[in-house]
Amino acid sequence: MNTSRKRIALRVGVTFALGLTTSAASFADTPALSKGDQAFVAKVSQGGMFEVAASKVAEDKASAQDVKDQANTEVHDHELVGSKLKSIASSNGDDFSTDLNADFTARVAKLNALSGKAFDDAYIAEMKTIHALDGAAFAQEAKTGQNADLKAFAAETVLIVKRHIGALRGVSSKS
Repeated sequence: MNTSRKRIALRVGVTFALGLTTSAASFADTPALSKGDQAFVAKVSQGGMFEVAASKVAEDKASAQDVKDQANTEVHDHELVGSKLKSIASSNGDDFSTDLNADFTARVAKLNALSGKAFDDAYIAEMKTIHALDGAAFAQEAKTGQNADLKAFAAETVLIVKRHIGALRGVSSKS
C-alpha cells in the first residue's frame, strides 16, 4: 500500500475508533432516572395519553360546543406536554410505552359507547379525575423529583394542569 493510502486508512481507522469511543462515552454519560422519577414518567405519560385519546373522541362526539372546545385544548396541550416529556425521558435513558394501558383503553372505550349529554358528563368527569391525579403528581415531582429537567418540566406543567382544572369547572357547570 502506498503512503497516501496508508495515511487515509489510518485516518479512517482513528476517526472510526474515536466515533465509537465518543458514542460509548455519550451512552455512559446518559443519566439514569431515579425510581421515583421513573414512576412519575410512567404515571403522567399514561395520564397524558389518556387525555389525548379521550379528548379526540370528545372532539367528535361531544354535544356541547364548550366541551368540544375544551377537548381541542386538551389534545393540543397534552400532545405538546407528552412530546416534551418523551424528550426529557429519552435523554435520560427512559423510553416509556406509547401504548395506553388496559385500564385507560377500557375507559376510552366506555366513553366511545356514550353519546349526547351522557357523553359530555362522563368525559368531563374523566378529565376532572385524571387532572386531579396528574396535577398532584406534577406538583410532587416539582418539589421532590431527583432529575432537574423533570423537576422544571413538572413545575411548568402543573400550571397547565391547573388551568385545565379551572376550565373544566366552567365547562361542567354549562353541560
